[in-house]
Amino acid sequence: MALSAGVEWWRPGGAGPAEAGTAGAPKDSVVPFAALLVFTGLLFLAPQANVPGFGRLRVALPMGAFAIAAHLWTRFVARRPLMRGSGEMWLAGGMLAWAVATIPASTVPEFSQKILVDEYLKVLGVFWLFGNIVTTLGRLRLVAWALTLTAAPLAAIGVRNFLSHNVVQTGIDRIVSYDAPFTADPNDLAMVLNLILPLTVGLFLITQRRAARLLLAGLIALEAGAVVVTFSRGGFLALAAVFVLYLRTLKKTGEWKWAVAALLLAAAAIPLLPQGYMDRLSTITDINADATHSAQQRLDNNRTALVFMLTHPLAAAGLGMNGLVIYQVHQAEGTPAPLLWVHNTFLEYGVDLGWLGLGLFVLLLVSAYRSAVRVGTGCAGVPEQRELWTLAEAIRISLAGGVVSAFFLPAAYQPYLYFVIALAVAAAAVYEAEARTPRARAAAGAPSLASAG
Repeated sequence: MALSAGVEWWRPGGAGPAEAGTAGAPKDSVVPFAALLVFTGLLFLAPQANVPGFGRLRVALPMGAFAIAAHLWTRFVARRPLMRGSGEMWLAGGMLAWAVATIPASTVPEFSQKILVDEYLKVLGVFWLFGNIVTTLGRLRLVAWALTLTAAPLAAIGVRNFLSHNVVQTGIDRIVSYDAPFTADPNDLAMVLNLILPLTVGLFLITQRRAARLLLAGLIALEAGAVVVTFSRGGFLALAAVFVLYLRTLKKTGEWKWAVAALLLAAAAIPLLPQGYMDRLSTITDINADATHSAQQRLDNNRTALVFMLTHPLAAAGLGMNGLVIYQVHQAEGTPAPLLWVHNTFLEYGVDLGWLGLGLFVLLLVSAYRSAVRVGTGCAGVPEQRELWTLAEAIRISLAGGVVSAFFLPAAYQPYLYFVIALAVAAAAVYEAEARTPRARAAAGAPSLASAG
């Protein structure tokens, strides 16, 4: 975005194209937002692991710190609130406070403190940044594009590894995933792609240019195909949920052509499924048929975690302690098992932070989902707000897919779900700014959009 002449970078001067999508929204400096986009790309793509010369540089951390500092400084200079007082922000703050409070009672306090500093604070920092910096429709659209383009190399490398048979033998052949902290495991890669896929579909629905639509259509196919080749069972269930929810949305809006096209393409892709994929999916219902024994192991861990959570409502194990606690329970019962984190995000929070921590997390998800629904309901049927409605619907579907994934993955201290929760907060901020505009015009005696039409 070009800054107007004579305006310091840190002052909220004139808005450029990225800001123009939401009339009446506060005009923030572009610098924190630009830093946030760069930080997001660095976080997911991890160039230090894949580009020679980056190996010893922790480039994402200073960029994230710069984005936070720039945001705080520009808000301070403009004498505006440092953060939005949304319900989601307060719930996330409550989770952080409770996590800190449980550290002294943790099974291993030193390890819980390390999880807090090295992982959880960064996750909440990402959430806080997105929820406060993305406040205009233009920025919301750009974030959707940034995440979509970031997903492209992740998906492409996953498909390439499958086609070149670059796999790891774990009872079945599974692809070598993308070498980055948040996607090193095929299951994590599937979750990331499932969360971004609805945003890609949303961009496809609001984009008018033919070339861009063709690009987005190709990326949708690439992301869905990459989820399949991960052989992730949770990934398949989340992908199916996203597919069904989007079919319902397209039916409601009368866009039958895209719903029919999606159904035909899905049917045509069935013969192209990888060999052994259907056998892999069959273990979702027939757990004992899993030759890798991972399904049986995870089910046993989940049962043990559930019993522990129900019998320890307040005396939580401590941040990041669920794997060790379940291991100790198995040892005490004389049934040794490997030390693994519980493969269920809700049980992770329940074991680590007790009923209060789990309750706050569930409330956070519910609040974010309701925010996306509220925006969608408020924008439905308003032609001027079709783009915001489409993006809010994409965020709602992404949240639903994320919840499905959360039942099968240990993602409590990963940023995946918090990205989408923050986007729901951002969509609500954009909607509130849009809603203020007619009132401001009416107060000034100017015609509203409706009357001007």
